[in-house]
Amino acid sequence: NTTRTQEMSSSADADPSRPAKRARAANGADGSVSDDGAHETPAALDLTLALAASVHRHLTPSRIAELAETARLLSTPGKGITACDESAGTIGKRFEAVGIENTEENRRSYRQMLFETEGSEECLCGAILDVETIYQKSTSSGKTFPQVLSERGIVPGVKPHLKVYTLPGTNGDTVMQGLDSLAVRAREYYEAGARFAKWRSPISIDMLKGCPTDLAIRANMHDLARYALICQSEGLMPIVEPDVLLVGTHTLEEAVQVNVRVQSELYKAMVDHGVFMGGATLKPNMINPGKDCPKDYTVEDIAAANLFVLDQSFPVAMQGANYLSGGQTLDQACARVNAINKMKGSRPWNLSFSWSQAFQLPLLTLCKDTGTLQLKEMAQLYLKELRMASDASLGKWQGDSSEGNHTGTNTN
Repeated sequence: NTTRTQEMSSSADADPSRPAKRARAANGADGSVSDDGAHETPAALDLTLALAASVHRHLTPSRIAELAETARLLSTPGKGITACDESAGTIGKRFEAVGIENTEENRRSYRQMLFETEGSEECLCGAILDVETIYQKSTSSGKTFPQVLSERGIVPGVKPHLKVYTLPGTNGDTVMQGLDSLAVRAREYYEAGARFAKWRSPISIDMLKGCPTDLAIRANMHDLARYALICQSEGLMPIVEPDVLLVGTHTLEEAVQVNVRVQSELYKAMVDHGVFMGGATLKPNMINPGKDCPKDYTVEDIAAANLFVLDQSFPVAMQGANYLSGGQTLDQACARVNAINKMKGSRPWNLSFSWSQAFQLPLLTLCKDTGTLQLKEMAQLYLKELRMASDASLGKWQGDSSEGNHTGTNTN
């Protein structure tokens, strides 16, 4: 209805941040492309947001604009996300492996280094925080970490999911818990400064056991859709993370089949739930053969598989995907993201990184046998890692591309 659309457009124009957003859109930063290959004009962008508000009536026009802007920021070319959302238990295991005591102060001090390394803002558009970290403060400024990140141009986010639960009768398939209390917690996280969230749904491939089952795929993807809907209603832009694990003997071709099933179910569920697709982004696993797959694949094979899966169902309304590392080394992950971007062509999405272990395990190695966090040396190495990842996200990484090959295991 014309009146409704005009009202939505007028409300969007009333948002005081809109002039800056329109200026960025005019410069082509919004990532939207018209039929003739040119970026959308400011007027066209406003109309798109107005139409989105007319469809998603549970969201205000200003909320629609805010979600779309966060998605745009997290899809900035040449930048990616640092994932610092490990629970106290998980980061504690990494600390203890190198002789660092797992205390709240050590966790706080370590994360402060990750957030305040000089130059990191040139490579990062976002940071995912554990709930504990959202409320901690920097000793440099006395400000909370979300404030520190925001002032450096890095969007702060949060991991709101709880624990994994095994589905009975599925040979080990799982779902993630935490939806029941999500709305209240999301509201609190937004008030604390978070502007996006990330929910992980891990899925295993075991061809002999028939995993993942259709039930597991459906349950996990519908949970992701409901999480996304709830987060958007509370102002957090949702990153959806269907994480098909690297563990197993499956081939690259089998990984493609499973990932197409998983991702197509996810996007259908998101649309059915009424999620605003332009205000959500994806954190997918890289499409790889299982770690113990006996067959060899080149990095180009792996890149082509990743793009094929995206081509099958990834909505053009979603501006970007930030690949998780999922147990790959930094060199492996860089080589593969680099190959994906070199092969990407005119595909409309920004394809970048959202890594935790790939960055952090080499940093923590610097602390081995010292008993203390080697923060200065860690910051220096961290910046080098971020620059590698940034280059890979642009297809400009200069490392050894063969690092991205998969060498099959010897089954004899």
